[in-house]
Amino acid sequence: METGPGNRLASGLRSNEEGSINTSADRIAASYADAIKVLCAVTPKGWYAERGTATAAVTQAGVASLNVAYDTTLEPDLGSLDKLAVEVGRQAEHWSIMVRGEADDEVRDLAARHGLLSRSALPLLACTAGDVVFRAGTTRRESIRQVRAAEAGLYTDTLTRGFEAPEDAFGSLMGGGVLDADPVAGYLAEESGRPVGTGLGLRTHGVLGVFNIAVLPAARGRGVGRAITEAVLRDGIAAGAEAAYLHPSAMGRPLYEAMGFRLVENWTIFQAIMD
Repeated sequence: METGPGNRLASGLRSNEEGSINTSADRIAASYADAIKVLCAVTPKGWYAERGTATAAVTQAGVASLNVAYDTTLEPDLGSLDKLAVEVGRQAEHWSIMVRGEADDEVRDLAARHGLLSRSALPLLACTAGDVVFRAGTTRRESIRQVRAAEAGLYTDTLTRGFEAPEDAFGSLMGGGVLDADPVAGYLAEESGRPVGTGLGLRTHGVLGVFNIAVLPAARGRGVGRAITEAVLRDGIAAGAEAAYLHPSAMGRPLYEAMGFRLVENWTIFQAIMD
């Protein structure tokens, strides 16, 4: 029987415990790059470019990781990355440079030349569809529903408050037709009819990216984040995703690991030092 891309990814992920992670890491990195390309194509102020193996993605959100010059190969094309970094820096006030793995001295010097002196690790977690740990059925107070573009404002407001970000941090990122785009699924969690959390699934080539898991401070500690994540995963798997990935926050990582996600590799992101 012919093995499709999703099955090769799943096989690669299952072999992680045996020490063979390159196939899964490469395929997930490619899926991430595809997801960012899709987002830039549908978000109102998006811009995207490729040069060599490097990529530039600008959304005009006030979040550095959403305006980025990056290379998802293990040996980044530094010349191309440098040129695209110039372009991203011209277009966005808050921006970043990102590479897979631990950045070497050449990458660090490149980032420093662009004034990006803050370096941090960005864990990449992944899980096959068959290894996701869903909770047994329970009755919950909040409902999770998928939202469309008509509710982009409500979604963005909830996302902003959930991440405790400045009021206009996400700008028009989720505006336009983003929430109506075919590979995108946005979710709101509600309690007593009021939104308390968000989630986003972005499926490319049989792999699901899990983004925007954010819960309002007053609603935390009650399982809302897990409920949203499960909804994103259930729908993505039902639509054909055979694996999923995410970049967790330090606070959210234990939850995702309890759900079956495992570390594939660490990436490195450079940003300007904030005053």
